[in-house]
Amino acid sequence: MHRPRRYRPTPAPLQNHIERVVDALKQQPHKVALIKDNLEYYRQQPHLKRGFLLAIERFDWVFAAHEDIDSLCAQLLSDDYIGRRLRRYPLLFKGVLDD
Repeated sequence: MHRPRRYRPTPAPLQNHIERVVDALKQQPHKVALIKDNLEYYRQQPHLKRGFLLAIERFDWVFAAHEDIDSLCAQLLSDDYIGRRLRRYPLLFKGVLDD
């Protein structure tokens, strides 16, 4: 018998980082390409944790479902399963905050 999943809030430093990423994406929507490049890079890695692979798959779903930057950012900040899964791996957002 499986235990129900425990709700784990996003740690404050990680939440602040994601909020800065969302602000950067809203100001410079072309940086979504950096996230897609990161997804492709990590998808090519031979040994990744199952959770990381799930996050990549969920990001693919989000990109397929959301065409505009506002709905994409809303999904990143949402407090549902997919939003929490995406926020768990800040490496997927590498380069978005770098100028």
